[in-house]
Amino acid sequence: MSAGIGAPSSVLMPQRGTAAYDRSMPPRRRTDPADGRAALARWQDGADDRATRATAVRFTLEELADVAPGRSVEVRVPPDGAVQAVEGPRHTRGTPPNVVETDPQTWLALAAGELTWDEARAGGRLRASGDRADISHLLPLQAARRR
Repeated sequence: MSAGIGAPSSVLMPQRGTAAYDRSMPPRRRTDPADGRAALARWQDGADDRATRATAVRFTLEELADVAPGRSVEVRVPPDGAVQAVEGPRHTRGTPPNVVETDPQTWLALAAGELTWDEARAGGRLRASGDRADISHLLPLQAARRR
């Protein structure tokens, strides 16, 4: 039996003013850290299948959001993921003013310290627009460094 319009829902929506509703809080992780680290290690060992790459990208994007919480810079790594990070003014509609976009291989190399920000920009492998888009000081990510 389906619930009609206006029927009570079994899903509780967060209320304004509660921690569950607070959009300034960093998002909860979707990638299990153990799975993320394992995928990153496989990528560093040469695996290039889509599932491994996508998990490693999502894990490192989530790491970036943990290291630099905020919503002033959007980092896009199509087709695998995107995240908003870095404290500062945040956008609420339309295209964000500070955007970093790159491909998965370049992002993982940056995150792991195998490629520098300047090398990626000089090689045309990274696009960064906006006053706050330079996130080179956050890279490489500690969790992504080869152990």
